[in-house]
Amino acid sequence: MALLHVGMDDTDSVRGMCTTYLAYSLARRLRKAGAEFCDYPRLVRLNPNVPWKTRGNGAVSITVDADPGAVWEAASAELELRSDLENGASPGLAMCEGPRPPELEGLARRALHGLVNTSEAERLASGCGARTLALGGGRGLVGALSCIGYRFGDCTAELVCYRRPEMAGTPRRISARSVRAVQERHASTFSSFDEKRKRQIISPRGPDPVLYGLRGESPRELCRARAGLETGEEPLGHMVFRTNQGTGDHMRRALGPRSEPYSSGVLEGRVCAAPRTGRGGHVFFAVSSGGGRTECAAYKPGGLGGPASMLLPGDVVRVGGGVRPPSGLGRVLNAEFIEAVRLAPDAYEANPSCGACGKSMKSKGRGQGFACGRCATSSPSKVRASRPRGLSAGTYLPFVSAQRHLTRPAKRAGLYNRFGFDRSLPWIV
Repeated sequence: MALLHVGMDDTDSVRGMCTTYLAYSLARRLRKAGAEFCDYPRLVRLNPNVPWKTRGNGAVSITVDADPGAVWEAASAELELRSDLENGASPGLAMCEGPRPPELEGLARRALHGLVNTSEAERLASGCGARTLALGGGRGLVGALSCIGYRFGDCTAELVCYRRPEMAGTPRRISARSVRAVQERHASTFSSFDEKRKRQIISPRGPDPVLYGLRGESPRELCRARAGLETGEEPLGHMVFRTNQGTGDHMRRALGPRSEPYSSGVLEGRVCAAPRTGRGGHVFFAVSSGGGRTECAAYKPGGLGGPASMLLPGDVVRVGGGVRPPSGLGRVLNAEFIEAVRLAPDAYEANPSCGACGKSMKSKGRGQGFACGRCATSSPSKVRASRPRGLSAGTYLPFVSAQRHLTRPAKRAGLYNRFGFDRSLPWIV
């Protein structure tokens, strides 16, 4: 028996499967064989801007006290059985024995903010004595090792419920009314129902085996909350994951005008050009920082176009998001959130006001100054004035349904969450 960390990634494709389902299938198999689980399985979302992601770029891992040979045999068999290789999956499997290798923590941080190649993952795996299996190119080794090495600070939980095989490909019929009621009744849940668009957002639309994913702060609360959902079908079962979803952990890196394409982080600077609205209602604005200029984009469907259009030159902002590869506009930062730190006055030139009666003075003619038609008051020129801003200082997020898995929702602002492993819960069924 030994302490084992088993990581998996990139087993799915746009046509089916889900890496969390592989973890679920493996966890049930290991439990039946007597393995002792040391924590909830992990679901770690990595850089959401990588060009080859299937959906949410999530890697999974489990930590058990068990026989290494038996665990490796079970994990490799599940990987070969469940991976959708025919449709482009590039799965990777890794297993480490003992404490988590510290070098994998650095790999996890890089995979959270940028691009990591497979050869680097293979080199680190060899250096820390990890056992690995790669299929179809093995790009999933990066995520598998990163999930093992990821160091949790703030964390959340997700209860993922799975469909029975006979339901594959059929429409999901989850009651939006019941999802809204669950979110209102269970205060620690989040990102379940989009009030702006009036729709539930816990179920995927594709052919994968996930029925829904319920997110929250507490595994215990999630196990209670699931009873209130009306799903329209009998689930196969569920499993609770410890996850970094909703933590904004990918926004810890500072970005600038020379940041690498596909990197995630936050750009801080001053708006240096008036926003302009392009085709489709998307809003573009420029931010100066670090001696350069970065174009930022806020897309209309996500709901950030409104606040972006009200920015003015001189506003100090923080823009979180991902760097798009160079195009006609150069490198563009696709905004995931906009924080208006300090707003510049909306200044303009106005006719002066009469000091006696308060009325606006009238022009006496070109170059002749201004005078009050009622009083003897006059003024030689116009004065500077400012209008109220339609925008307030604060953080602006997309609609809940347009937010990424890692985006910190408004409900979690300022929250730092920790929880232990409660073996008494029905965390896997």
